[in-house]
Amino acid sequence: MSMGNSKLYKGSLNTIILKLLDERGKMYGYEITQKVKELTKGELNITEGALYPALHKLEAEGLLDVEIAKVDNRLRKYYKLTEAGEKETVNRLQELEEFIRSMQNLVNPNWSIE
Repeated sequence: MSMGNSKLYKGSLNTIILKLLDERGKMYGYEITQKVKELTKGELNITEGALYPALHKLEAEGLLDVEIAKVDNRLRKYYKLTEAGEKETVNRLQELEEFIRSMQNLVNPNWSIE
């Protein structure tokens, strides 16, 4: 992934995380990184160095709940949306969609001739 891309996506990372959790209920960190890689056909690789600070920030904002479960004798941290998180996901997705639409209009303007 090019540097330019990674800068753009850094701003959308929180929204991507919220959207995935909204769709899938609860997920653990590694699962989130793999799902993003799969959905973007390998274009986006979220490093753990970017993911965990984002998860902690969303948790601190009261948008995520953490659930600890024992899996194969290891403790695994699952993240899921709080009620506030569900509302915020809707807002952020709308904002992201509007932003994408604006960008598309700038990059590919429809020069319709009246």
